[in-house]
Amino acid sequence: MRPCGDFRTSYAADTTIFEDRASRNWVIFFVALAVLIPLPTVLGLGFDVVDAYAMNLGIQIGYLAIAALGLNILVGFTGQISIGHAVFFGFGAFSSVWINKTTGIPVFFCIPLAGAMTAAVGLIFGVPAARIKGLYLAIATLAAQFILEDFFARAQWFTGGVAGSLAEPMSIFGYQIFSDHEYFYVVLAYVVVMFLLATNLMRSRDGRALVAVRDHYLSAEIMGINLTKYRILSFGIGSFYAGIGGALYAHYLGFVSVEAFTILFSIQFLGMIIIGGLGSIMGTLLGTAFMVLLPEVMSGIGRSLSGSAADRVLGLGQNINFLQEMAIGLAIILFLIFEPDGLAHRWRQIKAYWKLYPFSY
Repeated sequence: MRPCGDFRTSYAADTTIFEDRASRNWVIFFVALAVLIPLPTVLGLGFDVVDAYAMNLGIQIGYLAIAALGLNILVGFTGQISIGHAVFFGFGAFSSVWINKTTGIPVFFCIPLAGAMTAAVGLIFGVPAARIKGLYLAIATLAAQFILEDFFARAQWFTGGVAGSLAEPMSIFGYQIFSDHEYFYVVLAYVVVMFLLATNLMRSRDGRALVAVRDHYLSAEIMGINLTKYRILSFGIGSFYAGIGGALYAHYLGFVSVEAFTILFSIQFLGMIIIGGLGSIMGTLLGTAFMVLLPEVMSGIGRSLSGSAADRVLGLGQNINFLQEMAIGLAIILFLIFEPDGLAHRWRQIKAYWKLYPFSY
């Protein structure tokens, strides 16, 4: 007989990476599927399973999910707030390009180094978290957004100023990667590694301390948890993930511009973790995919209605960019009202339904 509840009788069972064997098998299946999809194109077999456009969307979801996971560790797991995550994403992008140009270190090694540099900056800007919280901390992180934006525009030596900076393509031991299908493997490898690291972090003593700081900081302090240490550490970890995602973004696009890392981009990162589910690692990936694919769906609807009566009345073809932004804002509001726990919670509800069917409990 299969169990009808969630029974965990040991600490080992409570700290497993996957909830059950089926969850582990499904993750392995989807990772293997992601590995196989670009393979015919990479091997030159003469046919494509998916085109470069689909690979582009997959790559976007990958590097944005890594950065969003860092924000979820900070906001969802530790209970802090940041309205300036986009500039740490940008700092990672500029850092990787700068390291590569000034030292000649291959791009393969520049990406983790950029993550480390961004983590150091995040630790500095995380110092106010030791003394303030809530709205005051939100204002402090907003200040970080504008400080680093101004730094990007003025630091000609680091970012190229308002002209931006060209990034070298990804190279691994002398082999350069230009096609989307090949770069997809690079991003997929980083996604798997970074998500496993985050999962293991949450199983560790430090991860549980971060959650304790979120749930009840007074009780955490009574238990001996150093609130200052873990609040600042969460900013460093979140910035490290943002830096890795930004570096992957830079070497994929081949150009990094100051104008890309605005406050709107930071709000979009918050939207990813709200829609996916605060405090959920899997939800981060779901929320990122939702935010990346929603504008594409809106564009498809706009194209399908082109020339119709609705297009002539509402001007969908001319206002599609505004409609995309409105759809993102509307989605965030609807999730906050009707599904505040995000897509991850809805997925758990669906799983529980099929697991417990036909019993109501």
